[in-house]
Amino acid sequence: MYELFESSGLMLVLLNPFLVIVYLIDIVQKLNFSKFAKVMLRGSIISVFAFWSFALLGDAIFSKFVHAEFASFQIFGGVVFLLIGLQFVFKGQNAIEGLRGESAYIAGAIAMPIMIGPGTISASVIIGKRSDPIPACIAILIAVAVSAGIMLLLKKTHDYVRPRREQLIQRYFEIAGRITALFVGTISVEMIMRGLGAWIEKY
Repeated sequence: MYELFESSGLMLVLLNPFLVIVYLIDIVQKLNFSKFAKVMLRGSIISVFAFWSFALLGDAIFSKFVHAEFASFQIFGGVVFLLIGLQFVFKGQNAIEGLRGESAYIAGAIAMPIMIGPGTISASVIIGKRSDPIPACIAILIAVAVSAGIMLLLKKTHDYVRPRREQLIQRYFEIAGRITALFVGTISVEMIMRGLGAWIEKY
């Protein structure tokens, strides 16, 4: 039981719904609660199946199917998140909207790369290695469900507070988004360096 909660906690920390909601602020503002919940549900389902695949198959996905090293994924994933972080630093919250496209087609974009990233995929592989298949899948499902639930609660809170303090909400998300982008950029560089380090060690 402890291992189940530990694995769920690891995945939940990396999913970080408080960070994700900042990147989804344009969607939070545009969609009503019902539509937002449907988009989140679809994005969460996509994410769960992706995480389950990596938890069950592990490094074999890269070595046997993709014929690439996991370090390559770390480098590419780090570059993607670095670009997102830079866009957010210089353009603010409109940067993410431009990267995702129209709201009607964003369920997959929310899943990748917002929820499905190098960190969460790495965590899925780790969870799959240290747990049996069923407990690993349950741990991942719990983490994604809790993360989605927190984001729905934040959406509810936003809809309640915004009519009363709209300028304050806008200012908060603008500042929080730029600060968060600095954190994401730092983690992205760390992922790139780890990937490069792994390649150097191998060759």
